[in-house]
Amino acid sequence: MATLSVAAILAENARRRPHKTALVEGGLRLSFGEVWQRSLARAGALAGLGVRPGDRVALMAPNTAEFPVAYYAITAAGGVVVPVHLLLSPREVTHVLKDSGAGLLLVHPAQAETGRAAADALGIRVVVLGEELDRLADAAVPLSSYLTREADDPAVIFYTSGTTGEPKGAVLSHFNIVMNATVNAFDANDIRPDDIALGALPLFHAFGQTVSLNSTWRAGATLVLLPRFDAARAIELMVQEGVNTLHGVPTMFVALAAAAEHAAALPDLRVCVSGGASLPVAVLERFEAAFGAKIYEGYGLSETSPTATVNQPVFGTRAGTIGHPLWGIDVEIARADTEGSVELLPAGELGEVVVRGHNVFSGYLGRPEATAEALVDGWFRTGDLGVKDEDGFLSIVDRKKDIIIRGGYNVYPREIEEILMRHPGVAQVAVIGLPDDLHGEEVCAVVVPEPGSGPDAAGITEWSKEHLGKYKYPRRVEFTDALPLGPSMKVLKRELRARYTA
Repeated sequence: MATLSVAAILAENARRRPHKTALVEGGLRLSFGEVWQRSLARAGALAGLGVRPGDRVALMAPNTAEFPVAYYAITAAGGVVVPVHLLLSPREVTHVLKDSGAGLLLVHPAQAETGRAAADALGIRVVVLGEELDRLADAAVPLSSYLTREADDPAVIFYTSGTTGEPKGAVLSHFNIVMNATVNAFDANDIRPDDIALGALPLFHAFGQTVSLNSTWRAGATLVLLPRFDAARAIELMVQEGVNTLHGVPTMFVALAAAAEHAAALPDLRVCVSGGASLPVAVLERFEAAFGAKIYEGYGLSETSPTATVNQPVFGTRAGTIGHPLWGIDVEIARADTEGSVELLPAGELGEVVVRGHNVFSGYLGRPEATAEALVDGWFRTGDLGVKDEDGFLSIVDRKKDIIIRGGYNVYPREIEEILMRHPGVAQVAVIGLPDDLHGEEVCAVVVPEPGSGPDAAGITEWSKEHLGKYKYPRRVEFTDALPLGPSMKVLKRELRARYTA
């Protein structure tokens, strides 16, 4: 029987390169040996609190050193990590704790009030990271090594952002996470032990956790944490620490390209990876021009550990696409309206993106019906619409549920966003469908204007007419200072729909 643990990612580094810098946060610098010793001490404290293999432990913390230490402590003790989004209300945190069956919450002092309110409602034990957990760790007997698990045992339960109804827990195994970290590090892009990566994506989210934390450490490279993303501060920190690897979402690349104009110096970046949402080509071009670095855009979901595809040097790269599947993973296009089976489509046809491979999750915790809908004929149905070209490059057209149907025609918001991002007065844009008596839905562009420019709604509509088909251009344009972002930095279109429908 094969056994495996996510904790091995850190344990092996402590064995192979104990004195190498693993983690930098502010003035704190820890070697792999030091991070592992801290994790084993806290794993001993967790065992003392009654955590047994398979028990769920919730973890609520920002990108500070406490997060990776606690994360590896939980996995070393054989526990299952339940990361909690930091922007949730106490009611939403209560849902995650209750649904996951967590018996313990480890919470950072900054989130302690929200965390405690949620845990108290359920009578769950709370331990505050920092002083309280340190004290327990000092008094405990550290584990001598990690407790290993079966490869298919749960390692992490990610709560999906719940665009429809209550968030569901996506269960990922040790095998899912170790394999995704490994192929990200060694097969997708060439990550080297002397690389230094910026950890600015939230570690409680799948992208930050697998790609920034686990893949970086799988390669034996250094992670520099930035607890709160600010573009100017990120550039300063990257220059100061010699960062050459950057993982980000489109909103971060927009902000970095703008901040680059005023920066005293820019980092020398070798690998930049974008994910989390579609990257407009105009943003990619702006960033690459500012930093002289290439962006490798990828794609994935919590349910796929998360990375499914990415632009990879081995296949060449193509702007506006999400590249090719990772090693050992198949990504195809299937007929979107066929429910009970997966019918694959030939190259060039639009359909639903489906994924199979070592990265596909075990299922939704306690939700067999939702699992059966998502896992069909050995494939995971993503709910995203895409197309695969003759060269095997995949492109995401849009979320199935974000399509606007105007007067019987399908309108894909992403296509309009790509065009509008080239308007000189537009810094950011989200396109949504709003209810309309005549056409069923009307196309609305919600625009964040470029600083110092004063675009007007009629002007943007007129400009759009020249670049878009008659049924596509936005009849309605709204302006806002900032787009609402979820914890994983995705634009919350459902909030915009609610705001502008009202």
